[in-house]
Amino acid sequence: QVQVVESGGGLVQPGGSLRLSCAASGSIFSIYAMRWYRQALGKQRELVAGITSGGTTNYADSVKGRFTISRDNAKNTVYLQMNSLKPEDTARYYCNVDLQSARGTIPYDYWGQGTQVTVSS
Repeated sequence: QVQVVESGGGLVQPGGSLRLSCAASGSIFSIYAMRWYRQALGKQRELVAGITSGGTTNYADSVKGRFTISRDNAKNTVYLQMNSLKPEDTARYYCNVDLQSARGTIPYDYWGQGTQVTVSS
């Protein structure tokens, strides 16, 4: 069994900051890519940022220069530091983890339940 749990969402004013965390636990042999997605009401889920096991990162154009993704491999945790938040960043943010649950198994994508981020004055 693998669990993926996000935390850190909330209500913040425009221009403010939030830090999201996502921890994977349970039967884990190796973690590969870790990603953050978001889905706003009435819109499709979109990739926000990703980070490989080696630390290579990628970002959506809309968040470049404002958001920073990082990971702590010892804690099986990925973070998303969000600065200069805008109302259009309002969405439910989901963590996606690509991992092997045991040696020799096929890597599989696991999702968390999401955490709500609302940017409003």
